Amino acid sequence: MLNFIYYPVSWILWFWHRVFGFALGKDSGLAWALAVVFLVFTLRLVLYKPFVKQVRTTRQMQELQPQIKELQRKYKNDRQKMAVEMQKLQKDHGFNPLMGCLPVLAQVPVFIGLFHVLRSFNRVAGSNGFGGIGHTAAMTPYQNAHTANYVFNADDVQSFLRARIFGAPISAAITTPKSQLAAFADYGGIPHVANMAAVAIPLMIIAGLATHFNARASVARQSAEAAANPQAAIMNKLALWVFPLGVVVGGPFFPLAILLYWVSNNIWTYGQQHLVFGRIEKEEEAKKQQALERRAQNAPKPGAKPVDSKKKAVTDAPVDADGAAPTQSQNGTGTTGKATSSPGKSAGSSGKQGGQGNRKRSGNRGRPNQKRRR
Repeated sequence: MLNFIYYPVSWILWFWHRVFGFALGKDSGLAWALAVVFLVFTLRLVLYKPFVKQVRTTRQMQELQPQIKELQRKYKNDRQKMAVEMQKLQKDHGFNPLMGCLPVLAQVPVFIGLFHVLRSFNRVAGSNGFGGIGHTAAMTPYQNAHTANYVFNADDVQSFLRARIFGAPISAAITTPKSQLAAFADYGGIPHVANMAAVAIPLMIIAGLATHFNARASVARQSAEAAANPQAAIMNKLALWVFPLGVVVGGPFFPLAILLYWVSNNIWTYGQQHLVFGRIEKEEEAKKQQALERRAQNAPKPGAKPVDSKKKAVTDAPVDADGAAPTQSQNGTGTTGKATSSPGKSAGSSGKQGGQGNRKRSGNRGRPNQKRRR
């Protein structure tokens, strides 16, 4: 039913085991462990761009929180209208909430597929049930070792059963029943629980701590408005304390390879978060710097007087052929004919006024003399 998940996971795991098995030996526990780790890295590399989109979507959602709250307040009694306005807001800002969930949702089927494929290397009595889906009947240790597991042939299955990390098979868990441990009898011997605990417990602690610090890094980057949201506060507490504790408590029930998957996934996430958030913060800082530079270019220089746009328009107006600037009329337009006299007329008027003034002055000087003669 879920073969479309199991086969791709098997192919990726098979490829990386071939790569590391060539260098370290096909029965090496380290080669199988590295194959699991690079299965995680392959998946996360494929999901890198969606992860970047998720980060941008999360930051955009935080920026839109005031508008979202306003729509919720405005249309609290009309859910249909609220949904329409929300979709319009998302469309106007190119915002897609599903992109924020895609990287997490895409990892779920891979985790399930890896868990199933690893459990399917051991199909002896008692191994069916959760994780053993797809096998209709239990097998004997001999049948299990000589039956292919998806893309892995019988030799690969036997190689996986021989693989050990400090004496512990990576497909076994601390709580694996003794009946299932019989599958390893002819391939390195039945492992001791102490050996498996010595490997599993440190991996459980590292996985729990990595989960906690990843959550702490995400919470630290949240805005004050987002952190104040009651739902966000609950999710933050779950991510900071409950999920890491769940990894530690559930660790004894997971195969060592799953714990390796969890640790490597969290290590990749921690490094990727710092890389992506650092790059986005640099982009935003560059945009702010460009905005400040544009504002500085448009601002008046220090010590310079503000320029009146109306006066500047009159000053910059074109002059006529005689060098006289047009005057400004009541409607703000320059006129050159009626409001401004021509040079010849002005000269004539000046001469006329000058002659009248001279006659008045000469007349005033002559009257006293005439009176004295009389």
